Amino acid sequence: MSQSQFGAFTASELYCPKCGRAQPVREKLLLVLPGGELHEYLCSRCATSLGERKVTGPALPPQRSGLPPRPPRSRKLILG
Repeated sequence: MSQSQFGAFTASELYCPKCGRAQPVREKLLLVLPGGELHEYLCSRCATSLGERKVTGPALPPQRSGLPPRPPRSRKLILG
């Protein structure tokens, strides 16, 4: 098997030492880095941190869904 087959792997369940068994996990975004993003896996039952995943690639700017781009604001200079 080639390594490229697992490029977009995300966990749906991981073993939780606090619960004592495999539990579904939630993925939480920790950091947005210039080279990608750092995500944390949390147990959906007790919220224990179970691991991290780094997604490499250029960071995407935040998207505003459904709204047109905001025009630049003009600044007024008031001299006294």
